[in-house]
Amino acid sequence: MDSDEDVVAQDFGFGAFVAGTAGRLLHVATLLTSEPARPSGANPHAQRLVAAAFGATYAHWDRMRDEDPYVYARRELAVRFARAARRFRRGRGGPLSALTPRERLAVVLRLYEGLYEEQVAALLGLSVERVRALCEHAVGTLRSTPRRAVAR
Repeated sequence: MDSDEDVVAQDFGFGAFVAGTAGRLLHVATLLTSEPARPSGANPHAQRLVAAAFGATYAHWDRMRDEDPYVYARRELAVRFARAARRFRRGRGGPLSALTPRERLAVVLRLYEGLYEEQVAALLGLSVERVRALCEHAVGTLRSTPRRAVAR
């Protein structure tokens, strides 16, 4: 059984992780849900996704050895968004609101997070060709969308 000192160290380590990654994960979640980022608090769905991802990461925290906790939290965020995608079919005024939820997932993971197509495909359970097609279609949609509708 863990000593009190081990639990405190674990909690401190997780707290430092959250402090260092919360902003980026919230931005990822806000892009996925296509909610406006401003004013503050205008993205409740994104905030709930991040809280759930952090909760799952904390539950797994003491078993992480060689695994990057950010990668784990991002995967949890993506999986939870994909499961709830039916709630996010229509954009909520964010910059990616013209895209479908699956296109948003592919574009955010590929272009914002900088994952390789193979990594995105593995995470989403799709073929590399499908990820490539989703990204190409999404970028085409964004290019053809009037700027004022994209940048609200």
